[in-house]
Amino acid sequence: MSRVAIVTDSNSGITQADAEKNGVFVIPMPFTIDEEDYYEDINLSQDKFYELLEKGGNVMTSQPSPDDVMAMWDKLLKNYDEIVHIPMSSGLSGSCQTAFILAGDYDGKVQVVDNQRISVTQRRSVYDAVMLAKEGKSAEEIRDILVEDKFNSSIYITIPSLYYLKKGGRLTPAVAALGTILKIKPVLQIQGEKLDKYSMARTMNQAKTIMMNAIRNDMENRFGGVDPDLCEIAVAHSHNKEDALSYKMEIEKEFPGFKVRYVDPLSLSVSCHIGPGALAIAVVKKLR
Repeated sequence: MSRVAIVTDSNSGITQADAEKNGVFVIPMPFTIDEEDYYEDINLSQDKFYELLEKGGNVMTSQPSPDDVMAMWDKLLKNYDEIVHIPMSSGLSGSCQTAFILAGDYDGKVQVVDNQRISVTQRRSVYDAVMLAKEGKSAEEIRDILVEDKFNSSIYITIPSLYYLKKGGRLTPAVAALGTILKIKPVLQIQGEKLDKYSMARTMNQAKTIMMNAIRNDMENRFGGVDPDLCEIAVAHSHNKEDALSYKMEIEKEFPGFKVRYVDPLSLSVSCHIGPGALAIAVVKKLR
């Protein structure tokens, strides 16, 4: 049986400690903040990131260098026969396309999965890949299964302020100003390739209800039903763990029989665009 290594990036929310515990390998995402280089979960913790962000730091995201990616692959191929590489969605970063190009020099030993996920849904794909590898699936078979499954997930995010969307150029100043005056809480959606507007709310409680209704709709109309045997729910947040844990309890009350699988920090690559205080809910159709 072929030995298959599972590789992802830190956009999955999998820490270096979690990776070691679960037998996967995580490439840290690089950031430049005020002209200084950082690597997620290496010399850039969640606390430090938000401290710099809230001080007005100029945050620039990047992708892992080709040298760093190939160095990990080369090291792993000394002990493994094949690699499944699961980067963040190609619609949100160029790192996926870069990985495809680099894998062309590895004679099929590296299979890159573009299943258009990020954060807790990407994390689910990584652990599905681990399960499939343990069942004896080849790297190519794992890639095909995950790609076929790619649209069976959704993330909905609400944010307390439009400041960071405005700062990142994703809103015009006039729209941001109007939203601030009206105290609008946008609900954003990550499904497939893009971070898009899904709905608007006047309060955080209303936004949380909108998000729960959205995942209920996905389960009923896309994933086979509101059934814990079919679907998995997770919560994510941006430096907002106390509210996220409270939201977890609300969700489990709203969806009897479900246990929220994870309460994780959102990827810093997403958080730098939306700022602290965000809450997110994700639903994933179980692979089997």
